[in-house]
Amino acid sequence: MPYLSIQTNQSPDEKLKNSFLIKISKLLARELGKPESYVMTAFSPTQPMTFAGNSDPCAYLELKSIGLPANKTANLSAELCDLVNKELGISTGRVYIEFSDAPRAMWGWNKTTF
Repeated sequence: MPYLSIQTNQSPDEKLKNSFLIKISKLLARELGKPESYVMTAFSPTQPMTFAGNSDPCAYLELKSIGLPANKTANLSAELCDLVNKELGISTGRVYIEFSDAPRAMWGWNKTTF
């Protein structure tokens, strides 16, 4: 159910992209208390992007999940920003994260909804 989409204007190599997504997947499963078998991550590098009027390294993350508790978003923001900084070298002040709690009936999987 948790889905994290990452867009950035950076272009890391393939090995880094894959290891980064695996680390993100494990982080989300742990922090959200969801089985990792339900976690999906996506990475869209080399997007034309600006932040604060320039094209220095930046990232936009979008996290959607069923039952995403608002009291976990501050910690998730810190954890995700730190990982983006460590793995991609993007300053935490140049990362936006959008959190969305999806209603069960609006999330489809395996020919049905949750």
